[in-house]
Amino acid sequence: MLTTPLTALLGIRHPIVQGGMAWVATWELTVAVSEGGGLGVLGAGNAPLDFVARQLDEVQAHTSRPFGVNVPLFSPCVEEVVALCAARRVPVVTTGAGNPTPYIGPLKEAGVTVIPVVASAALARRLERAGADAVIAEGLESGGHIGSVSTMALVPQVVDEVSIPVIAAGGMGDGRGLAAALALGAAGVQMGTRFICTDECIAHLDYKQAILKANERSTMVTGASLGHPVRCLRNPMSRDFEELERRGASDTEIIEFGTGRLRRAAMEGDVTHGSVMAGQIAGLIHDVVPAAEVLRRTVDQAKEVLRRLPTLVSD
Repeated sequence: MLTTPLTALLGIRHPIVQGGMAWVATWELTVAVSEGGGLGVLGAGNAPLDFVARQLDEVQAHTSRPFGVNVPLFSPCVEEVVALCAARRVPVVTTGAGNPTPYIGPLKEAGVTVIPVVASAALARRLERAGADAVIAEGLESGGHIGSVSTMALVPQVVDEVSIPVIAAGGMGDGRGLAAALALGAAGVQMGTRFICTDECIAHLDYKQAILKANERSTMVTGASLGHPVRCLRNPMSRDFEELERRGASDTEIIEFGTGRLRRAAMEGDVTHGSVMAGQIAGLIHDVVPAAEVLRRTVDQAKEVLRRLPTLVSD
């Protein structure tokens, strides 16, 4: 076991949080990660309230361990989903893509642990003052929506600015990443792309295979012209998106082009014309295994790295 302030805060065995990815972080993956000792996180995405409620029903029916719900603040259903999480007393809510300050109070009053994703030390400070219980410092190596600072640079700066636990995200895919995050002062990691390639993740097999074939140079960032950069695998869709931005297409044209592309890839398996969101860590992923095996491997490798490090130190 690796015991950190994060495991104590959340009541989990391993300091590993699963990313709450839209479409693919459904109840099956959430339950598998929580049962395996990490924190499984249900991805609410832009889904309507009734869908999230049904997913919550399944999670609560299949595990008694701590779990979370990720609520992206750009969702048109954000207020309804936050209210649902408070009413159900969901153990943990993670938020992304914005400032969740208006929602922190109501969630904490319901006994919910609130953990926002941050892309800057300044936002981490503000959210600690607003009552956040921990923060996820997510670097630009991540898949999906990203910030502008790398994980290696961001995490220690956030750690220096707050007293609450910091979770490192972006470029975390194995035990070496976990050990490195702990060395930077983080209390654990969040992993997303690695958990897509698990048996319990409902992502289409072709989506998983595209990640398995990727290397460290296989991703690119689209959407920067809109102010919402997204990291995904290079394919004809991402190159067409890049061309639209290069020639100065209108925001409306770009948004219409991109709408529905993640679902097309993740659920329908169209990895040519869909958006295959994945992080730069994709090159480290070589197999599809149970989520519990990902957790076991990650913790075992991290412990081995941490045991070996003192041998490098001499007076």
